[in-house]
Amino acid sequence: MSEARKILVTSALPYANGSIHLGHMLEYIQTDMWVRFQKLRGNQAVYVCADDAHGSAIMLRAEKEGITPEQLIDNVRAEHMADFADFGVAFDNYHSTHSDENRELSASIYLALRDKGHIATRAVTQYFDPEKGMFLADRFIKGTCPKCAAEDQYGDNCEKCGATYEPTELKNPRSAISGAVPVLRESKHFFFKLPDFEAMLKQWTRSGALQEAVANKIAEWLDGGLQEWDISRDAPYFGFEIPDEPGKYFYVWLDAPIGYMASFKNLCAKRPELDFDAFWGKDSTTELYHFIGKDIVNFHALFWPAMLEGAGYRKPTAVNVHGYLTVNGQKMSKSRGTFIKARTYLDHLNPEYLRYYYASKLGRGVDDLDLNLEDFVQKVNSDLVGKVVNIASRCAGFIHKGNNGVLVDANPEPELWAAFQAAAPSIAEAYEARDFSRAMREIMALADRANAWIADKAPWALNKVEGKQAEVQAICALGVNLFRQLVILLKPVLPKLAADAEAFLNVAPLTWHDLATPLANHQLNPFNPLLTRIEPAKIDAMTEASKEDLAAEASKPQGNGELTKDPLAAEINFDAFAAVDLRIALIEKCEFVEGADKLLRLSLDIGDEKRNVFSGIKSAYPDPSKLEGRLTLYVANLAPRKMKFGVSEGMVLAAGPGGEEIYLLSPDSGAKPGQRVK
Repeated sequence: MSEARKILVTSALPYANGSIHLGHMLEYIQTDMWVRFQKLRGNQAVYVCADDAHGSAIMLRAEKEGITPEQLIDNVRAEHMADFADFGVAFDNYHSTHSDENRELSASIYLALRDKGHIATRAVTQYFDPEKGMFLADRFIKGTCPKCAAEDQYGDNCEKCGATYEPTELKNPRSAISGAVPVLRESKHFFFKLPDFEAMLKQWTRSGALQEAVANKIAEWLDGGLQEWDISRDAPYFGFEIPDEPGKYFYVWLDAPIGYMASFKNLCAKRPELDFDAFWGKDSTTELYHFIGKDIVNFHALFWPAMLEGAGYRKPTAVNVHGYLTVNGQKMSKSRGTFIKARTYLDHLNPEYLRYYYASKLGRGVDDLDLNLEDFVQKVNSDLVGKVVNIASRCAGFIHKGNNGVLVDANPEPELWAAFQAAAPSIAEAYEARDFSRAMREIMALADRANAWIADKAPWALNKVEGKQAEVQAICALGVNLFRQLVILLKPVLPKLAADAEAFLNVAPLTWHDLATPLANHQLNPFNPLLTRIEPAKIDAMTEASKEDLAAEASKPQGNGELTKDPLAAEINFDAFAAVDLRIALIEKCEFVEGADKLLRLSLDIGDEKRNVFSGIKSAYPDPSKLEGRLTLYVANLAPRKMKFGVSEGMVLAAGPGGEEIYLLSPDSGAKPGQRVK
């Protein structure tokens, strides 16, 4: 047997400013499957990750929520860890970039680069928010596009015409944080001299460390000439202060990848058999793999290896890049209910279903992956329930009834057993290459063969024939052993199914080496259903719940810390405003919505007819009956929206900072139901 490999694996660090969604889960499931495969083969594979916890966005969100940044990142980290654990993503360590290890490593790497002449300084002119007292990143500046005159565009690119520009080129700029008109100010910034590493990067990016498509993309940047990279930000900023430079902080992308090293260093303190230098030292013979999305390739394939080289550390063995997730062929959408949070999925469906579906679609390239919800239901029901689990459920009953649950020593079809044995190396090769879809196709082809053979032998019919019981036991013994083979082959993808199958089989945790030998004269435990079919109604409930999440978010004011949106809403013209049909409505009945955390159901009288509205104001009105008999403002011509709990016909208007402080808007005395508001 060859010596076990020593492998360190990371996924990109999720930003500590929001919930995990199914697009994020694509990467962590992909990485986890690959790591589980390595461990199943007997290799030492260590999987570390962390929350990316620094930056202006986190500082500002914490401020708006009235908590410290440390409290915010601790809360989000707990949520992230729960989501990952429930999806079966088994990190060896999950840390935070806001840690002592990361502070020390970031400082030492910066000082090594500085002392070797790889850091430059120069004055930079930037927009400054005079009200907030801080320099503004491009995403915190909005104005009119200098190319097409589209309004409400960000400081670096126009979403309407696609133009890119400098923030100073924006017309009528304003701060997206305070709304103030920004002013230009000069500040000293620190730059990493990336061009110093051009020759090394040209060689490394073509060494096999990157997929060909990624290497070709990187070559475009290399051929265009590398620029120095701004690695500093001015106070106020949530992050690490640059050594010897008070009021200057490392840009979040400087210390984020160092977070990989910090998480591993934190793990080394818990597991003495792991040696930090053995994995990260310049002459390390271990393997290092990063799994990332294609949107952050430049950081991982240019800046990161150059930083490691300059500071005297090893470079990654490979950076494995994947594409984006679409749902039903389109970008994830909150309005369609396809922007699905990890927790919303977990509230409705078995996580192993998604793990298998992702595996069935993931190749080794950077193509986008589509989660087609109808195909998802069909594939899971057909492959996992109809093929894999079906083998065990077909055979187990006969073994328990006919032989007290003891698996006999028999192999009535050596050719079929040999075919399973012969397929294993190819499946292992596909796993190793991250070609999960090929591995799943080959595994399901084996399941098809096993099911076809069992159907041909028909033990249920044979069992009724006098003297055929021994043959039935032999057929079912091979059937269970073939099921065991499939479980081993699928274990990286379906760890919970594997654990449940191991309990049924009455065996220790299975490894890849167990493929070589069948169970014989072995006592099985009682068989319980291992997986159930997905009911389409559960998919509908999940997407409707995602729409409910959107409704609840929409009811919150901009002060809730949602920093992806501008606190100043986009301007509309007078005609658009005049088209809104605002009316006085009488709340005839108000009640809780069973199964909804945030919604109340309001029955409204708007004069000439009755309307039903769902509103995300439950937190402010724990006794909904107190709203009955009250007048409020109502948007009458908002298109009806089908929700999980019924159809919402319009919207009532409320204001406030959120939580318990939401105030339903009411007209002055004398107003009557149905009156239009001019």
